[in-house]
Amino acid sequence: MKKIALIAAIALTAVSCVSKKQYAELEAKQRNTEDLLNSATVKLNSCLEEKAGLTARANSLESQVASLNATNGDLIKQIGEFTTLTQQGAANLERSLESLKEKDLTIRKLQDAVTRRDSVNLALVQSLKGVLGNLDDEDIEVSVQKGVVYVYISDKLLFKSGSYAITDRAKEVLGKVAKVVNNKPDFEFLVEGHTDTDPISRSGVKDNWDLSVLRATAVVRLLQDEFGVDPKRMTAGGRSEYIPVAPNDSAEGKARNRRTRIVVLPKIDQFYNMIEDGLKDPAINN
Repeated sequence: MKKIALIAAIALTAVSCVSKKQYAELEAKQRNTEDLLNSATVKLNSCLEEKAGLTARANSLESQVASLNATNGDLIKQIGEFTTLTQQGAANLERSLESLKEKDLTIRKLQDAVTRRDSVNLALVQSLKGVLGNLDDEDIEVSVQKGVVYVYISDKLLFKSGSYAITDRAKEVLGKVAKVVNNKPDFEFLVEGHTDTDPISRSGVKDNWDLSVLRATAVVRLLQDEFGVDPKRMTAGGRSEYIPVAPNDSAEGKARNRRTRIVVLPKIDQFYNMIEDGLKDPAINN
């Protein structure tokens, strides 16, 4: 029995000694493993943090890329719209320039026509002054106003007071006027009678309207019957006392207001012909 106990004790002691050594080794291995595990865990955590940071950065970059793509799309759209607007602007500018060219051409044509008309009027005035140059300025006046030729003849030269019968002296003057206008077939003219404010008292003449019209028709009739002026070129009109050239409060003023005015006008179609002739002028068309 003692032997068995001794053997057991020896065996136990032997087993116990071996287990401690292995245990120590295992424990060392365990610590090493734990160290490795801890190191791996630290590295893992570091990697996870880095991954999280990279993921966040990637998400941010993706967001920026999406934003840039959207901005790029908007810019492309704006560039397209701007290109369209630029093309439209260029087209509008071209149309505006063409319009300006047309307006400039029209202005030049009209200026040329006005120049031609003024030249014709100047020639007419010179002709009238040439044939009427021996008369006093108080009796007759030739002028140009706004492109129209006016011949003013005082009534003391044409008519006796209150009368619409033309004097012999007036026939001489009107004959000279007829000679000029007959040589200018492209002109029409209006003969206007004007009076002062003194009331008329004569049989067959109701008032100054009547007197001014009768005097105008007397001049027109004389030009037609005695000097061969084409009646289609003439118009007779009475203006009575309502367009005075001087106050009617003096004898001198009333004398100035009693007058006959001949307004010489280019025919409308003749004026248009001037413009059409201007169209054919190389200086304008080039």
